[in-house]
Amino acid sequence: MKEPARGDGYAHPPAILRLGDLEVQRLGYGAMRLPGKDAWGEPDDLDRAREVLRRAVDLGINFIDTAWFYGPFVANRLIFEALHPYPRDLVIATKLGSKRLPDKRWAPAARPEEIRRGAEDDLRTLHVERLDLVHLRVMANSGVPLMESLDALVAMQAEGKIRHLALSSVDVQQVDAALARTPIVAVQNMFNAAGAGGMLAKFSNAEVEAPEAVLDLCSARGIAYLPFFPLAAGKVGEHTPALTAIAARHGASPSQIALAWLLARSPVILPIPGTSSLAHLEENWEARRIALSPEEMEAISK
Repeated sequence: MKEPARGDGYAHPPAILRLGDLEVQRLGYGAMRLPGKDAWGEPDDLDRAREVLRRAVDLGINFIDTAWFYGPFVANRLIFEALHPYPRDLVIATKLGSKRLPDKRWAPAARPEEIRRGAEDDLRTLHVERLDLVHLRVMANSGVPLMESLDALVAMQAEGKIRHLALSSVDVQQVDAALARTPIVAVQNMFNAAGAGGMLAKFSNAEVEAPEAVLDLCSARGIAYLPFFPLAAGKVGEHTPALTAIAARHGASPSQIALAWLLARSPVILPIPGTSSLAHLEENWEARRIALSPEEMEAISK
């Protein structure tokens, strides 16, 4: 695996972000697109899915975000098949608190026994003895207090099964409450140049406040902020007209400009765009080289 370059290629430093005692490139890969349509079942082309993962590592990406419920179990299995034995500096992040129902709906899985079972499933399907980073996803209708779910993860961390803890789909109050209980090294919330749109209610806690408030907290506390759906499921250009004109000036795609905007927005942001396409993977990686002017940043932010 290519060693991370500290600044080389990044128009908006830093190139490296710390997650506790781990260091990762500040552009990762999200594995949600590896399984079939709607993150369900097997992909159309298994060999291509594995090739995308290997190419991501070859490029220098050393942060992969996954979950046992992507597939379910498909994304984790593909990561194992493509990359095991894992490169020394590869960080694999997982998330718990959700599950998939037989009709493909997303549902809460936040009870302590569900949290533990999900973590054990991640350990088993990734073939690791300890999970590098585990996000607790908070769903509005879980019916389980945040601290009850978090304490289940804290217990597994004490057992040596989890290295670092993180949160997902949370507001400022929830982050503060979690920090009072245990160190939190990352937050994964919906955030992109197009705004959350209708995806927020489907994949996130519908009561989460404006994402900028949580981002500001993370920036102030040095907590990594992972925007999920950083490209609005591939539709960021449709919802943000300024991206098209700016992309034309840079000889880039709107998606590349959207990623460059995220990288420039805060030094704690770690975008995790997902794709099943080799061409899109390489295009996303090149976005880190694009320098946006203050005027362009403002135009995208409007």
